[in-house]
Amino acid sequence: MFQRKNKKVQNMKLAWLPTLVAALFLHPVAASQMVKCDEAAKNYTSVPPSLDKNVSILVLSYNSITLNESDTTNLQKYMNIKQLYLSNNSISILHNFTFDKLSKLEVLDVSNNSISTVEQAAFAGLNKLNILHLQNNRIVQLDSSVFALLNSLEVLNLKNNLMRYFDAKVSLNLTEITLIGNPWNCSCDLLSLQSWLKTTKVTMENENGTVCMSPSSLKNHTVKTAIITNCEKREMKTEATTISFTSLNPKNDSLSPYNGTNGKWRKSGVDVHRPGKSWTFLIGVLVVVISISLLIGMVIRFPVWYRYLISYNHSRLEEDEPEMFEETYTSHNCTFPHTPGTKEEESVVVFEQFHTFVPEEDGFIEDKYIDT
Repeated sequence: MFQRKNKKVQNMKLAWLPTLVAALFLHPVAASQMVKCDEAAKNYTSVPPSLDKNVSILVLSYNSITLNESDTTNLQKYMNIKQLYLSNNSISILHNFTFDKLSKLEVLDVSNNSISTVEQAAFAGLNKLNILHLQNNRIVQLDSSVFALLNSLEVLNLKNNLMRYFDAKVSLNLTEITLIGNPWNCSCDLLSLQSWLKTTKVTMENENGTVCMSPSSLKNHTVKTAIITNCEKREMKTEATTISFTSLNPKNDSLSPYNGTNGKWRKSGVDVHRPGKSWTFLIGVLVVVISISLLIGMVIRFPVWYRYLISYNHSRLEEDEPEMFEETYTSHNCTFPHTPGTKEEESVVVFEQFHTFVPEEDGFIEDKYIDT
């Protein structure tokens, strides 16, 4: 049992040997000066930080490394690395500037991982990179601008991924490319790749096996020779849309590709933030809050306003008509019937008894100590 396990580990270590031999063959003079650290199959979960700082060949295959932020920091300590082998690990994303300090790196192997995303500046700083292995991953979409700054790149392996398209509009100086094992869709979106394969001197490994999986009419046709039709109308529509957009926005300059480094688009060499929906949402929330506040204030203040308005709701006094004035006058100046045998003084007394004037109280208390 123990012998089987050792044999398996030994076979795993030998898996990257052909690539190493090829790299040494390309640089036979420098091979004797290289310092090699073989840390394969040692159950590492991160890049070890205490290796020889002068290491030139670092083998970290068959571990559980994820290439997170701490791994990037540890890698930057080994600035003399020329060959880095990270195959068969647990890498899912190649983040921006992961290898930017490894300016001497010539061979990078990140095959047989679970890579699904390659960020725009993942290979930034690798000006001397010559061989790149990305095979046996889960890459669905890969823009050729990712390799735009890799001027020394000659060999690119994209075998056995999930790619259906590959936009090859950026000029690549490759001499060898491997594309077999991807579900290629031989439609108009693949024209740029097909044109690049035909017009450059690049060699496509296993060309006859690199075939279309869709559409059904082109299934099993080779990617390089498949006849893709009905793309002229689409290009005309695209051009018409571009012209109409430009006419509507005469001052709009062309935007260069997305700069994945800082999440911005570049416009005429200047970083421009893409407008989002956050401001629109914030303005909508403010309008709703202000409207609700005004309604609540109106409801609270309504009784006060109502009492304020009703206090001025006076009706004009009507003038007394002559008839009413006469009736009132006669009612207050009524006389008692004169009875014979009574004197005038008695009549006056009787009148005073009936018409005694009693002043109404005005609510004030008479102060006896005040001199009148």
